[in-house]
Amino acid sequence: MDMIEFHLEARSGVPTYLQLVQQVRQAVRLGVLRPGDQLPTVKAVVGSLAINPNTVLRAYRELDQEGIAEGRRGVGTFVREQPAPLPADEVKELRSSLQRWVARARAAGLDADGMAALFSDVVRPPAVTRVA
Repeated sequence: MDMIEFHLEARSGVPTYLQLVQQVRQAVRLGVLRPGDQLPTVKAVVGSLAINPNTVLRAYRELDQEGIAEGRRGVGTFVREQPAPLPADEVKELRSSLQRWVARARAAGLDADGMAALFSDVVRPPAVTRVA
């Protein structure tokens, strides 16, 4: 059974609860967390990150609403059954391709924020696009 360790990026502009949600989503997609794995207790997350318990509860509620995790009263929060994660060799190939893309983006002068903005724009295009 794997356990996720949360990390927060204070300057990201992403709300804390959403950072937790995104990290669990990613861990599930990549197969780091599997169905049945337990998420850290609210108390453990609060202790390690020094954040408000309501922030962790909000993240876990969001994960529950998305069908990613489920709270079991008095026991904890667990990853639900999900579609199978990508095969390890596929993840390795995608990671390698992404590393090449990052190298090209850095060579073009983009920093981490610029790359994240470009990636986000491609993954989730804005509803309205400005015409130059």
